Amino acid sequence: MFIFGRRGGGGITLSGLGKQTRRLHRPTVAIFNIGWLCVVAALALSFIGYFSISGIPRPGEPDYATRHLVFIFVGIVAACVVAVPHYKWARVFSYPFLILVLLMLIFVLIPFVPDSIVRPRNGARRWISLVVTDFQPSELAKIAYVVALASYLRFRSNYRRLGGLMLPLALTFIPMGLVLIEPDLGTALLFLPTLFAMLVAAGAKLRHIMLVVILGLSLAPAMYPLLKPHQANRIKALYAQIIGDPQYENGIGYQGARAMTLTGAGQLTGAGERHGAALITFNKLPEDHNDMIFAVVACRWGMMGALVIWGLFITLVGGGLLVAAQTKDPFARLVPVGISALLLAQMTINTGMTIGIMPITGMTLPFVSYGGSSLVTAWIMVGLMFNIGMRRPRYLAREAFEFSEEDDEDV
Repeated sequence: MFIFGRRGGGGITLSGLGKQTRRLHRPTVAIFNIGWLCVVAALALSFIGYFSISGIPRPGEPDYATRHLVFIFVGIVAACVVAVPHYKWARVFSYPFLILVLLMLIFVLIPFVPDSIVRPRNGARRWISLVVTDFQPSELAKIAYVVALASYLRFRSNYRRLGGLMLPLALTFIPMGLVLIEPDLGTALLFLPTLFAMLVAAGAKLRHIMLVVILGLSLAPAMYPLLKPHQANRIKALYAQIIGDPQYENGIGYQGARAMTLTGAGQLTGAGERHGAALITFNKLPEDHNDMIFAVVACRWGMMGALVIWGLFITLVGGGLLVAAQTKDPFARLVPVGISALLLAQMTINTGMTIGIMPITGMTLPFVSYGGSSLVTAWIMVGLMFNIGMRRPRYLAREAFEFSEEDDEDV
């Protein structure tokens, strides 16, 4: 049947019109897309981490540099696996995935689980033994939380009312609380800025968000008695540093003092590989391959190296936000916003504690620090953003987060 035109005259059939309509609705895949900004930045950061770790002599210690290289490979493979199937599957399995991760977070806290399965370190129960390596569920919790929250917010509008923020807050505090009990204060601190960024991207009202922030800050001092002794000491160390107490450098503030000393020793262009390695070895910086890797980078390559690190993170986060901006799918828009906010917050806290403007929280620098769970998880995040970036939006898809006047009524 022809809609118009004569047979043989180039008319359009109903079946042809149906094909054209489906083509308009079907998203196309673009291998070359803005997501490559995230991939290139992540690659550069990962190999900066490798060269930083490999330049530190460690007689009698494991070969962390080679292990870091292996974790980079595993992370890239994981990112490729995540990038291939359509991101809608992440939404479909978002809640089951979150429940699974929450069960793992509860599992590591069970006191009668043998140490051969859950390995305590420095009084913290965060790691599950996989024989060849250890796995940290709190790292997976970052992804599970972002994906589940994006799935919840995608077609709702109740969070534009103050009362509607209660459920997203509950969804945040459950994994955050379990991570805090481990204890892992650093990772727990990442959930709130991620929540606020995703709420802003979803169209929540800023005055409501600011009210929640003010309420949270007013209640923060009440949490101090709940901190573990070593966590409280880190806050005391920052205070002692601010008031110029000379005793803190040889006590509770030793790690922070060593990190600031090495960061300053790099000056503008760095101390170089050999001199930098000697400075790091002589100063006996704790966790130089892990939490304090930024001090190693600044010592070896100076302020220029630090600026490169910050620039690469800005590139990665900017790429993630551009990926979010080009899609109309609300779920696909919120996921890269959440990931970008989380990575930016983690980088800010890690580098801030290294240069002495924040208390030490035991947080890794994404991609750069040694750590299998942290590195592989960060690469999975990049794979998710690339997945979304390479799928062009449907031409006739509705715009995300458009609200009616009824949605703006306060309750």
